[in-house]
Amino acid sequence: MTRSANRRPHPGGRTRRGISRLVAVAILLGASLLVAAPLALSAQATVALGTAANFAVLAGSTVTNTGPSVISGSVGLAPGSAVTGFPPGIVLAGTTQVANGVALQAKNDLVAGYNDAAGRSSTATVSGDLAGRTLTPGVYTSASSLGLSGQLTLDAQGNPSAVFIFQAGSSLIVGSGSQVILIGGAQACNVYWQVGSSATIGTGSAFAGNIMALTSISLTTGATLQGSALARNGAVTLDTNTITRATCAAPTGGGGTPGTTTTPGTTTTGTAPGTRATGSSGPAGVKPKAAKPKKKHKKPGTKPVTPKATKPPARKPVKPVTPTPVIPTAPSPPAFTG
Repeated sequence: MTRSANRRPHPGGRTRRGISRLVAVAILLGASLLVAAPLALSAQATVALGTAANFAVLAGSTVTNTGPSVISGSVGLAPGSAVTGFPPGIVLAGTTQVANGVALQAKNDLVAGYNDAAGRSSTATVSGDLAGRTLTPGVYTSASSLGLSGQLTLDAQGNPSAVFIFQAGSSLIVGSGSQVILIGGAQACNVYWQVGSSATIGTGSAFAGNIMALTSISLTTGATLQGSALARNGAVTLDTNTITRATCAAPTGGGGTPGTTTTPGTTTTGTAPGTRATGSSGPAGVKPKAAKPKKKHKKPGTKPVTPKATKPPARKPVKPVTPTPVIPTAPSPPAFTG
């Protein structure tokens, strides 16, 4: 009893327990960093397309169409001047700009956007066929070509501002009947395909995103594109296609396009944090409601209108008339006849 009561713990035991605890904490921290790293890397800014974002089709040499294609958005060409096949193709919600200042500016902005996308740091390496994959936001890089022979799912994981960038070293080949499916709030306006040579979108396929090809883009019969076909140097060739320029929808809960504040019926440029919009009062960013002047409404009355009394016309005083006296005269005697 006395030996057990006086036994002291070995100092090495406490040291070993302390080391074990430190190792466990280090393992937990390392695991948390591994989880957080992909999330941080996937937070990409949108690609700056400038005025090129207004175009559903933009090319360098020619724009050629066959069949009743429907283009929702502008069609542009510079420095080339040959746009053919409209009609039967039609351009909705946009204009056609050929070899002018508008088209040239859009081409310059496309070059800047292409270089922006190509210069992004890769978050994952992909190669070959993307069919059957579900990808989260990030930058996906292929040293050579990219293909799609089936269905590719892009999952924004509840973030409508999530950005997907695909960097193809050479071509992009989309097979017939292939699809790009957007889930989790993903938007076609935030999907970018930077292609090192040319892109081909197969027959009857449903593709999504902004295709930025160094050379040319070809959409074969019946292919649809939710986004834009933007060819830097070559042609855009269409055949009975539907292209709808993608626009980002404002997030729910009062959000809007970055840099703008949206109120019902109006859009005003946003202000920097800590500043107030011109003409507003109260907390920053809160626009007071203008008080509407109350209008006085006259109730239909039934009170009879009393006509004003009219004064009779003034009469001049009548002078009294003095009657002239009549003096009777004696009758003349009858004439003498004897």
